[in-house]
Amino acid sequence: MSHRTTRLLIAASGTGGHLFPALAVAQRLTDCEIEWLGVPNRLEQTLIPEHYPLHAIDLEGFQTRLGFGTLRILRRFAASILQVKRLLVERNIQAVFTTGGYIAAPAILAARLQGLPVILHESNALPGKVTRWLAPFCTTVALGFKDAAKYLATSRTVWVGTPVRSSFLEPQTLDLPIPKTAPLIVVVGGSQGAVAVNQLVRQAAADWFDAGAYVVHLTGNCDPNADSLHHPQYFPLSFYENMAGLLQRATLAVSRAGAGTLAELAATQTPALLIPYPFAAEDHQTFNAREFEKLGAALLYPQEELTSQHLSDEVLRLLNAPDLLGEMRDRTAALMVRDSTERLAALLSR
Repeated sequence: MSHRTTRLLIAASGTGGHLFPALAVAQRLTDCEIEWLGVPNRLEQTLIPEHYPLHAIDLEGFQTRLGFGTLRILRRFAASILQVKRLLVERNIQAVFTTGGYIAAPAILAARLQGLPVILHESNALPGKVTRWLAPFCTTVALGFKDAAKYLATSRTVWVGTPVRSSFLEPQTLDLPIPKTAPLIVVVGGSQGAVAVNQLVRQAAADWFDAGAYVVHLTGNCDPNADSLHHPQYFPLSFYENMAGLLQRATLAVSRAGAGTLAELAATQTPALLIPYPFAAEDHQTFNAREFEKLGAALLYPQEELTSQHLSDEVLRLLNAPDLLGEMRDRTAALMVRDSTERLAALLSR
């Protein structure tokens, strides 16, 4: 891309894992006029309009099996490509940046029909189907995990890591009443929460309280039993804005393995016990978690094999092994690209 590229369309939708990296990059591109592509009723509708003009297209994900709804989805997909193509022309867009997911497909195809450059950021260790199908149409595919390149052999790839919000790279304070010397366990289910993990944690937590640990439990908004446990060392929160300060203070995280969350854990060098979401597309969270596990930065436990007693015992084992926790912190360094945002911004500024 040339230095004259000043009008950029960012296609990022759905979850924090897609939106937060895109926002981090957008905030670096101070010389670009940025517009945003999303869909109705997703996180971008509340997160983006205060920052950038938001355009919504009527689109949904592809079903894994052919059925009666397939033709309707394909018609809607074709219409969305034309809708994005009109937007590119009307807004005089000169380049497209996307963080994947199904919204990336019409954005990439419409951009290529217009002859525009496209940068795609793939944050997962196993690239998603849209990335694998459409990477050859992109100018460059930027990778969150270095080993993801082996799935994209016919495309131009570059490892840049996954951007995190700038607050994760600077010390933050924590405004929760937790003693400075107390062990802190932070439970992270991702932007949607994790009901199965929540249940395990509530059943296991009594032993952690007895050991003097505090628990900050991000329950999400979908757990009907989110308020069922009460203890002075337990803080159940549906959402917490200062994730950087929370993870910086954490002794240990119990977490899903979405790429965005893992990037934040790496940025704050937080040791983690990872429980991948078993129903994620193509089990990609397990692939993400294995990258951390093989470097000794985290422990991986499949949800179906984990009982509350096993979870309780493993957390206590880690809390009682400060040397091991220190090694895990040190080993996150190999997974963190501190200038990831700058690297991606540089690709978009060429």
